[in-house]
Amino acid sequence: GGCWHQCCPGRNNACWAPGARRARCYCDSYCERTGDCCEDYQTACRRAAVGCAVGPWGPWSGCSSPCGVGSKARSRQVTVPPRHGGEPCPDLKQRRGCLGEHPTCGTAK
Repeated sequence: GGCWHQCCPGRNNACWAPGARRARCYCDSYCERTGDCCEDYQTACRRAAVGCAVGPWGPWSGCSSPCGVGSKARSRQVTVPPRHGGEPCPDLKQRRGCLGEHPTCGTAK
């Protein structure tokens, strides 16, 4: 048995094949960390692997609070989804704190 029939991204316990001495070997990309890949994993899966690619970050949003502590967010899009056990996508959203200082907030701090 081997991975010629399937390769899975991430951790997937259902992505296995019968290996040596009736033990299961795995064809998910997590098997590289756990060391229980099928013998043909590298040739069957890694050659076909396509890692995730993402576009540039978009602009930060305005502060969620017009007066005082709030947060801003920005995001980016996946341009090439991962396939055949390729690298998974990085974070697509980011958040950071901000301080809203709208003119109508009043002068008392």
